[in-house]
Amino acid sequence: MTRYPAIFVDDILVAKPKDFGFYGKGEGAGDGRYTPLKSAGSHDRFRADLTRMIDLVLQGRRDDARAQAPPADAAEIKALPTFTLKDLDGKEVAREDLEGRVVLVEFWATWCPPCQGTLRHLAELQKRYGDRIAVLAVAIESDEADVRRMAGAVGGLRFAMGTPELARAFGDVSAVPTLFLFDPRGKTAAAYYGAPPTLHADTDARIRALLPN
Repeated sequence: MTRYPAIFVDDILVAKPKDFGFYGKGEGAGDGRYTPLKSAGSHDRFRADLTRMIDLVLQGRRDDARAQAPPADAAEIKALPTFTLKDLDGKEVAREDLEGRVVLVEFWATWCPPCQGTLRHLAELQKRYGDRIAVLAVAIESDEADVRRMAGAVGGLRFAMGTPELARAFGDVSAVPTLFLFDPRGKTAAAYYGAPPTLHADTDARIRALLPN
């Protein structure tokens, strides 16, 4: 195993790739709560945190576990990166095409059950806010035929096949679903890993706060 994913106990985030030093380049890129990876102390910290979360969940103390979890919406990139891709209809979409709108980019996979719920929620948001927001549903590690079936079932979103290069542009995405939210200037407003219970309410509230009255 050469990379660590985001790690959850049920739907509670325990650690993100950045916590293991797997994010970004340059100064501070390898720093995280559990680095250096080969250190016995780092391993002990991770095992202790993971064990504590498991114990809390098994005891039914989920609120206490969530209070101790790292923030699920801590943004790992500062702004919508420069990119170009083609959607499933063969139409090209680039960063500049999205300027002036609230942008949501969802990385998902066909084998991920929680992704189905987040995609349907995003379709509801797209219908509610129309052209004031732009939603891209980017599939990774999935067969295109399966992605097309899901796109047909969900509807209302712009679906595309992701590439390793695109995932790296967004901080080397290694967990699904991962949802990025950007304001109309392209600045990162939030990033969500997994599908926490508050995801739908949080994204809706953030969008309303970002849109002009």
